[in-house]
Amino acid sequence: MAFGWKLHGDGKAPPLGEAVAPDERLSWPLTVGIGAQHVVAMFGATFVFPLVMGLDANLAIMMSGIATILFLLIVQGKVPSYLGTSASFVGGVAAVRAQGGDSSDVVGAILVSGVVLALVGLLIQVAGVRVVNRVLPPAVTGAVVLLIGFNLAPVAAVVYWPQDQWVALATMAFVIVVSLALRGFWARISILLGLVFGYLLSLLLDATLGQITSPDGTGTVVTRDRVNLDAVGQADWFGLPDFTAPSFSVNFSLLVLPAVIALVAENAGHVKAVAEMTKRDLDPVLGRAVLADGVGTVVASSVGGSPTTTYAENIGVMAATRVYSTAAYYVAAVVAVLLGLVPKFGAIVNATPGGVLGGITVVLYGMIGLLGAKIWKENRVDFANPINLVPLAAGIIIGIGNVTLVFTDTFSLSGIALGTIVAVVGWHLARALAPAEMKDALYREGGFASGTGPALGATGRHAMDPGGADPSDVDRGDRAR
Repeated sequence: MAFGWKLHGDGKAPPLGEAVAPDERLSWPLTVGIGAQHVVAMFGATFVFPLVMGLDANLAIMMSGIATILFLLIVQGKVPSYLGTSASFVGGVAAVRAQGGDSSDVVGAILVSGVVLALVGLLIQVAGVRVVNRVLPPAVTGAVVLLIGFNLAPVAAVVYWPQDQWVALATMAFVIVVSLALRGFWARISILLGLVFGYLLSLLLDATLGQITSPDGTGTVVTRDRVNLDAVGQADWFGLPDFTAPSFSVNFSLLVLPAVIALVAENAGHVKAVAEMTKRDLDPVLGRAVLADGVGTVVASSVGGSPTTTYAENIGVMAATRVYSTAAYYVAAVVAVLLGLVPKFGAIVNATPGGVLGGITVVLYGMIGLLGAKIWKENRVDFANPINLVPLAAGIIIGIGNVTLVFTDTFSLSGIALGTIVAVVGWHLARALAPAEMKDALYREGGFASGTGPALGATGRHAMDPGGADPSDVDRGDRAR
């Protein structure tokens, strides 16, 4: 099914207890309305992350629409999802720029990761998710996600926060309060609301208190307006965004590649969530979904756009509306493409003050890191077991502390890349060398090979036994009934 949606009932909102299936739709006016909700849901993160990565926000929004259309076509309309800008690449991109890379180097490294992600999707589709679970058990996946997020702490603290510490503090407080005080959809877009609040507050302070003397984005102390709207007045209303051709470097690619681990876990978890909501078995298309995300990232980054991933925010909209129609996602994708063709809108976004980003990123980067801890919790990872504790502890500190391992004058590994290698290779080495009782405890924990919980999307309740047989096969028939 690509575009042949069946009309659900009389086309009106579904009655209580009913849902609109992916291959169904409501009337077109209602479908457009739902699509507009999806645009708002993805909007905040989709342009905030390009901003903190130094990429064109306008282009990111436009390419998110194109990537979403590609995704829906590749999964044959079976997985309703929106592909927005991925947060998992922020740490790697920061590392690339810290080593002197420009936007061309950034999108080249992202493109390589997109190719690798697409190949992983093909592997999952052919061999099944358990192959990936063996390489990336929940303990390792959680560690990688955690170190990606916490590695970004210096960016928030050194680059953004000092530009306007009081606006940063106010923006951070606003995001925290809104996320707790509001409910449902409004709580989900607390980051977007915080950005709007900080932007307006900065304009108000410029009008009432005048210019500020503080470090700019380069660290140079200057006297300036908090919000510089010169580029907005010069921007056209309609036109193409600025494209950037990728350039490729092994060093920079290695800095960004760890994001692939996070994206595999994220995509698989989102597909499982959609499967639960739609009451459909989506395991057969899990590989297609990961492949489609990789293809979307390759296409977006090939012209200078941001990396993509399926968005939990839009899954939340589906949960609230019980409308799982892919038609609404096509509407959202078309709207995003049209927004990308308005340079004046992009100029407004790019004028976001650094202090506002400071308040947002201290929350956002911490949330990314804590998603790793969430994976550990949901999969009951036992850190009393040295197999989990020792190598992951080393990898996390290397990642967060930006430890560097120099091989030659032109090649080194540091931060996220080195931390990820230590976590992944170290965990498997520790498991191979561990005494029998530690291995037995690991299998009893259920944290190896079965993919228990949502970390890599599998649903089995048991760990795979040391011989490789999956005890969950025994009761699969009962669960199916």
